[in-house]
Amino acid sequence: QVQLAESGGDLVQPGGSLRLSCAASGIIFSIRDMAWYRQAPGRDRELVARITSSGSTNYADSVKGRFTISRDNAKNTVYLQMNSLKPADTATYYCNTERGPLTYWGRGTQVTVSS
Repeated sequence: QVQLAESGGDLVQPGGSLRLSCAASGIIFSIRDMAWYRQAPGRDRELVARITSSGSTNYADSVKGRFTISRDNAKNTVYLQMNSLKPADTATYYCNTERGPLTYWGRGTQVTVSS
């Protein structure tokens, strides 16, 4: 059974930083592309960042230069380092992976950027 467990969300002031973690189980983590998505109230879920099994990354334009996705295959964990946070980054952040025709999501972790 595939499980993705996000953690690290919090309330942070504008300009602050957070690091999100997603621990994966039930998959051969090292061969899977992993991604972070986010969803703000009233808005569609959107891709934030993706990292391939080989370590290549891509980012949404809105987070380029501020967010960094990384992975630790020894720990079956993917991270999202978020710097220079803005109120517009407020959302629930979800970990994502795919295996064949199936897509898997974690339950999400809330990030709130507010003074």
